[in-house]
This record gives sequence, C-alpha cells and structure tokens, in this order.
Amino acid sequence: MDQMPFGENILNEETGFGTNDFAENPEPRVPCILVLDVSSSMAGAPIQQLNDGLICYKDELSADTLASKRVEVSIITFGSEVKTPVPFTTADGFYPPVLEANGMTYMGQAINQAIDSLEVRKQEYKNAGISYYRPWIFLITDGAPNDPDWEAAAGRAVAGDKAKSFSMFCVGVEGADFGTLQKFSPREPLKLKGLRFRDLFLWLSSSQQSVSRSTPGDEVPLDNPTTPDGWASIV
Repeated sequence: MDQMPFGENILNEETGFGTNDFAENPEPRVPCILVLDVSSSMAGAPIQQLNDGLICYKDELSADTLASKRVEVSIITFGSEVKTPVPFTTADGFYPPVLEANGMTYMGQAINQAIDSLEVRKQEYKNAGISYYRPWIFLITDGAPNDPDWEAAAGRAVAGDKAKSFSMFCVGVEGADFGTLQKFSPREPLKLKGLRFRDLFLWLSSSQQSVSRSTPGDEVPLDNPTTPDGWASIV
C-alpha cells in the first residue's frame, strides 16, 4: 500500500507535578486539534457529512484501547465566530458536538487560537511530566479566510510546522481556495473527494492509532490518501 511519511515523532520528557487527570492516566499523549469550517457555505449536506464523520472518528478511536488513552482531541470551529466546543480530552471522553453552519470564514483567527491552545496544553504536559508526540493541527474548509490578519496566522502555522512544534494539515472541500490553503502549511493541501468525510476520519483515526503505538523517535508512515481509492486528491 502506498504510504506517506509522517516524519519523526517527538516526545517531551520533562518532569513535573501531575494533575488529577494526568495522575489517573499518565500515558504519553498524541494531541490533535481539528479546526473546522462551519461558515454558511458548509450548510446542508457538507455539515451533515462532517458531523457523521466526527461520530465515526469517535467510534474508531474509542475502539482502540491504547489510542483511547493516548490520543487527545480538541475541536475549534470558525464561522463569524471562533469557538472551542471541545477542549482537549482523551478519545475515551470525546463526545462529538453537533455542528451548525452559518456566518463568515474567520480562518486566521481559528488557526491562531489553535496554536495558542496547543502551546498551553504542551506546557500542561510539561508541568505534569507527561510525554507527548508531535501534535497535529488539522484544518478543514470549503472556502477562503475573510478575517483581516489571516496571512500572519498562516505564517505562524508554516513556521510552527517547520520548527516541528506541530504538524499542519490542510484539507479543502469543494469550493475551497487551494492557493490560499497552500500558505498555511509546508505540505500541499489535499482536496476531499466529494463529501467523503467519513473516509477522511477513518484515515485520521487509523493514523493516530499507528502513532500512539509507535516508539518515540521512529518515523511512522501514513497510508497515502491520494491513491485512486483514497479519499483525497492533490490539486
């Protein structure tokens, strides 16, 4: 099967005093922030399929005993407002929200919030002596940003990825501005085939399960989603 390199996993090994949740579950963490477009153009079938995909994602992660303890999920949504309906939680405590579509596309604000949230969470890991793999920021959108400072946010995302602070992935749904998405990550943005959100989230959960089972420092190959049977294509 075709594979794509994930890159080196990075574990933080600093020690400190644990909080109650970390004391109960001291497993290394695989943090992932889903940054999801809920602007008005996502109304109808796209938002419905996105909601169904999140349920599938939850079910797949929860079925894996190790991943359910190690994978941490947060969801940040953006329309005319940027919200965090799901703060960081391990997969066994993750309950997908029912997303509704309306408003503008404040993508830049959402990416800034994701990066800031991730830095706070990483510091909490360090304070508690919890190891963590390189985090993921996973952006899904069908449009282009219309907040004024999005280019600065895109620059932060690229710089953070290059510094290995996190891995930045961009997925465009039909209608997305792929030229703009290219500015948010060193990786080429992927185009979702149709509304195959379920297949996307199956791939994401499988990828994170592989990372959660890996040895620190190893390179974890991911299945290539752009094969003829895959859920994505390269624009």
